Amino acid sequence: MEEDKLRSLIGAVKDGRMSRRGFIARMASVGFTAPMAGMLLAQAGVAFAQTQPAYKPTKAGGGGPLKLLFWQAVTLINPHFATGTKDQNGSRVFYEPLAGWDKDGNLIPFLAAEIPSRENGGLSADGTSVTWKLKRGVKWHDGQPFTADDVVFNWEYAIDPATAATTSGSYTSLKTVEKVDDHTVRLVFKQPTPFWADPFVGVVGMIIPKHVFAEYKGAKSREAPANLKPVGTGPYRFVDFKPGDILRGERNPDYHIPSQPHFDTIEIKGGGDAVSAARAVIQTGEFDYAWNMQVEDDILKRMETGGRGKVITVPSGDLEFIILNTTDPWTEIDGERSHAKSKHPTLTDPAVRQAINLLIDRDSIQRFIYGRGGTATANFVNAPEQFRSPNMKYEFNIDKANKILDEAGWKQGADGIREKDGKKLKYVFQTSINAPRQKTQAIIKQACQKAGIDLELKSVTATVFFSSDVANPDTYTKLYCDMEMYTTTQPQPDPERFLNQFVSWEVATKENKWQGRNISRYVDPAADEAYRAAQKELDPVKRAALFIKMNDIFCSANVILPIISRTRTAACSNTLVPNYSGWDADLWTLNSWYREA
Repeated sequence: MEEDKLRSLIGAVKDGRMSRRGFIARMASVGFTAPMAGMLLAQAGVAFAQTQPAYKPTKAGGGGPLKLLFWQAVTLINPHFATGTKDQNGSRVFYEPLAGWDKDGNLIPFLAAEIPSRENGGLSADGTSVTWKLKRGVKWHDGQPFTADDVVFNWEYAIDPATAATTSGSYTSLKTVEKVDDHTVRLVFKQPTPFWADPFVGVVGMIIPKHVFAEYKGAKSREAPANLKPVGTGPYRFVDFKPGDILRGERNPDYHIPSQPHFDTIEIKGGGDAVSAARAVIQTGEFDYAWNMQVEDDILKRMETGGRGKVITVPSGDLEFIILNTTDPWTEIDGERSHAKSKHPTLTDPAVRQAINLLIDRDSIQRFIYGRGGTATANFVNAPEQFRSPNMKYEFNIDKANKILDEAGWKQGADGIREKDGKKLKYVFQTSINAPRQKTQAIIKQACQKAGIDLELKSVTATVFFSSDVANPDTYTKLYCDMEMYTTTQPQPDPERFLNQFVSWEVATKENKWQGRNISRYVDPAADEAYRAAQKELDPVKRAALFIKMNDIFCSANVILPIISRTRTAACSNTLVPNYSGWDADLWTLNSWYREA
């Protein structure tokens, strides 16, 4: 859309000639999703819609137990150390951010009294500062008051390199976080920042108490007892936690939203697999909700027939993809395999990576495995629409892969495996234990065999694969293998944080306890340059082009091999009313969940 036309439409909303909903519908017609249309309005001074989720109960409590099933079990309950969505959701039971994202991309306040806007003086015209007003009367679970000091502390905690927080990338853009008064904080950015709703928002924004964690900032961060026994502001108070197994909470009687929460207790059971989790909700009714239904769609449809539950879906930017390791996972340097300074003996050859990408039958994976759970893709960023690259295309072509390898000098030996200079195309292909993933592995292995590439399939228990245990060699952040497959979650309707997985300063290393978000270890100066430029580019069209450039650098290099753009899918009891969003944690509004009679 032309800039003059866009400004005209925004002006029509500001002076009341067009409704917010009408603007969003108009933007959708030219490829802008609701979340980004909302951000355009916010940047132009039009406040976010701040509608709280519908909630019918008239009093807190009385809902009995709420039983959730996470087949990837929660392993810790500090949101600053969460390496996956399971730990983000576990933390969200007890901790809250200033605001969260609803399914339409609107910011909804939690610990904030309101969402900053030009109208209320919260957003500076030059994009360099944001002022948040905090909700009054909020208490931590131990009775201490929540204040601006807690917000400032979380910034200090996250940016301290010795803390090794997974959330650090969302806070390093800040020059300072200033306490204006006990219930007001001012965030000052290092440069004009178009996407200001990153720090203290959504899955990276959950706030921990200063009075509990102050002693454990920095090098002692992993020693804090509250990493496993949280003290939050959320709707449920901590009762019990067995890492990798079960998490229990009870209703917070002092919760700051009236008449909430509805349920008296909450239990999150971990372990098992996605199929048994779906069955326990949809067919037997043993549980009320099951997260991340990565199950063949045909199986889910059969379960829904006459069952006690249903499948619920919502669009998201989540992606199932493969990393090809260009570092050496089999040689140790300074106590670390897959060291960023090492080189893989064969996957550093662009021809080999290109061939493997051609050997992924994405259409079959979508058709026979994921169904309504996802769409085949060649892009890392798939939503919102204006950030999806038109340049990347996928292709399944065994003959073409063979030709590329022939021309690159990789010849088939007597055993059928290609080799060159004494090095064979033999790889360990790792993922978590999950039926769709094992079937995807098998499809890719079969095609690779036809091109002279041998894959050893390795499946790791999900609670181990996604663990935050720095001593465990099989965690996905270590990348101690040649190829690895998993889903990465886009936590916001803006892809800035999503794409920091491609920058050099986020490389996962022993030094940062493998908490860096760039797990591939692949770096490109052009990607770094584009990312830094996008962080300060206020023109939305130019900013989108910079993110598309980053997407294309990594996907064209065939280091990142996108497979399925995933629809976020869960299993839910027929009587449970959750509020589900594809841009935040599943449990982002756990406080408003209730059961209908």
